[in-house]
Amino acid sequence: MMIALTDTDSAGIAAEFVKARTRAGSPAMGMVLTMVVVADEEDADRAMDMAREASHEHPARVLGVILGDARGDSQVDAQVGTGSGWTGETALIRLTGEVARHPESVVLPLLLPDSPVAVWWPTDPPPDPANDPLGLLAQRRITDSANVSRGRAKALHAQCRSYTPGNTDLSWTRLTPWRALLAAALDQHPLKVTGGYVSAERVNPSADLLVAWLRNRLKVDIERRGSGGPGITAVELETREGPIRISRPDGRLATYTSPGHPDRPIALRRRDVHELLAEELRRLDEDDVYAAVAKTLTRSRAL
Repeated sequence: MMIALTDTDSAGIAAEFVKARTRAGSPAMGMVLTMVVVADEEDADRAMDMAREASHEHPARVLGVILGDARGDSQVDAQVGTGSGWTGETALIRLTGEVARHPESVVLPLLLPDSPVAVWWPTDPPPDPANDPLGLLAQRRITDSANVSRGRAKALHAQCRSYTPGNTDLSWTRLTPWRALLAAALDQHPLKVTGGYVSAERVNPSADLLVAWLRNRLKVDIERRGSGGPGITAVELETREGPIRISRPDGRLATYTSPGHPDRPIALRRRDVHELLAEELRRLDEDDVYAAVAKTLTRSRAL
């Protein structure tokens, strides 16, 4: 059940949370974190749907924040409620006028006490999330360079340049199955890699990160090749005994090729955003590997 509040404030939203819990007969919701979703009006519904799905694994107070026109008098409108598939509490907050320049003034009083905070920008992130007014409130700051409105490659490099412990990008999270398979392949075949390539759509931030990860770990040149997609379509590592190759032309099923073994099919589907978001919320400490890869990508860009 969602309750609409017009021209309200943080106290009014907090009071409605209490009323919603009372109506639900559950004064304690067992929420483990606060997730702030910063979205445009046209993206807000889908973003909140993804946050709702992720909250099934991580019960949370989810605060959707829509930053409207910053001109004119300040106004805060909100839709507040529980249930309807949410495992915790939710509020979709629209800010217009001067308050849109200071969203932290509304969000800060609504954070769960003594609990971590994650901020997610599902589309266009700030250039430096750690110094954004809402990013400053969070232990985890999640961006998605693959979903910006324009300039995906530039967006990824901007995020890597401004990397601060606690930052991550869903373009990196998309690589978890690829990295696991490649690491397992090299464990199975402890051979020196002399080169290789990553094949993907021409503009694909995940492919850029995968190339940087392989270069960082293997200390060899990894070529970036273009393909028709979807996403990453193949990775090949060259060894003296033959190539180690994972090919995924359809975005669902991959073929694993290794020296001296028959080809094997492997499930490697492209995951939905809520699955990526849930994975990122499992850990709130620094991702040292992503930090190293971001540094490698920034350095290669500067060369």
